[in-house]
Amino acid sequence: MEEFKSPVYKVMAVPVEKVCANSYNPNVVAPPEMKLLEISIWEDGYTMPCVCYYIADEDRYELVDGYHRYMVMKTSQRIYEREKGLLPVVVIEKDLSNRMASTIRHNRARGVHSVELMSNIVSELTKAGMSDAWIMRNIGMDKDELLRLKQISGLAELFADKDFSVAKE
Repeated sequence: MEEFKSPVYKVMAVPVEKVCANSYNPNVVAPPEMKLLEISIWEDGYTMPCVCYYIADEDRYELVDGYHRYMVMKTSQRIYEREKGLLPVVVIEKDLSNRMASTIRHNRARGVHSVELMSNIVSELTKAGMSDAWIMRNIGMDKDELLRLKQISGLAELFADKDFSVAKE
């Protein structure tokens, strides 16, 4: 059995043009914090690589974590020029459901999420066949939070595997 080696030991400099956002990141950063991130990267450099999944047939790197660091590179000319358009990236090999869970774990360890986007993620994971237990374990939410997010989505199919009884009159 091969010994596990954390992705951080294989940081690569990837042209930012080969990196793309994922469609499921529920993390939102307000403009003042984005400006602070730009200042931080300008003053300290990139201190954390972006986490990506490599899509070989497109020769592209889809972000799992680091969207806002990526956006700083895309929107700050001074940083783009200093870094020569190269974004520090590590690659993980996971299927889509596990990449979604990884995105949420990274984000939740740092901050707050958009409720609507979190509801969309729960919906997608449920549609992909992930159980409530899997979602709670891999995204770090409790049963009540999962129920609330399912209710917000308003999708009946999210409750298809649940037993309900009719109230007695």
